Amino acid sequence: MENLQEATEKICDLKGSLVALDTLVTALLEVLPQDARSALLHSFEINAEVARTVLLHTEISEYSIAAFERDVERTTALIRTDHQAG
Repeated sequence: MENLQEATEKICDLKGSLVALDTLVTALLEVLPQDARSALLHSFEINAEVARTVLLHTEISEYSIAAFERDVERTTALIRTDHQAG
């Protein structure tokens, strides 16, 4: 039972860290100039494809792959959003 408690605590710790990083990325994207976003989007798409290739050749949960794809889609949408227009 102690291992389950440790695993639960570690998962919660990782979730908190992920939320903090997601908040940072969102804030950075909001202040990034639109022309820089185009370059970022191109680089992000290339790196996401590399990560997909790595994931295909790794023993990893379907839940992890689904989360990866969901977050790549969300981040792509954030990069494309023009926050400067408002």
